[in-house]
Amino acid sequence: MQMLLVPCRNIEAIQKMNKRSYSELIQIPSYIERYRYLRLGGKAGEITFGNERYLNQILYKSFEWKTFRRKMIIRDMGCDLGVEGRDIRGTIIIHHINPITVEDVINKSPAVFDPENVICVSIRTHNAIHYGDEELLMIDEIVERRPNDTILWRK
Repeated sequence: MQMLLVPCRNIEAIQKMNKRSYSELIQIPSYIERYRYLRLGGKAGEITFGNERYLNQILYKSFEWKTFRRKMIIRDMGCDLGVEGRDIRGTIIIHHINPITVEDVINKSPAVFDPENVICVSIRTHNAIHYGDEELLMIDEIVERRPNDTILWRK
């Protein structure tokens, strides 16, 4: 599946808009730029759902969410931030681009199940987005393995 990418020259200008979207995100060519578009810069331990955490657990265990999640993983090909070649090994998190609230879950807001408001991410990318810490990311390109590359005395 080939995607046409248009270089994004001013990520900060897009971020300042009230709402970010999947359509804008996939126009950004690189993983790190996509991360910067999404990062929230929260603090460790910051309360999101607080005492209502049970609500998001009910949501994430629902048949409707599991069906939606499966479709989004297929759309993003299981790739971190939807970047081809950055396959997620392990748990795939469906990240809300514009964070949802307790009220969104209670009122069944369209934002909860909006494909324009979600992207597949790895746990490391998810934590980096929420805590604004680029050091959590695995930015280095994956090195392709070769025969005997773990044997020190062979070339």
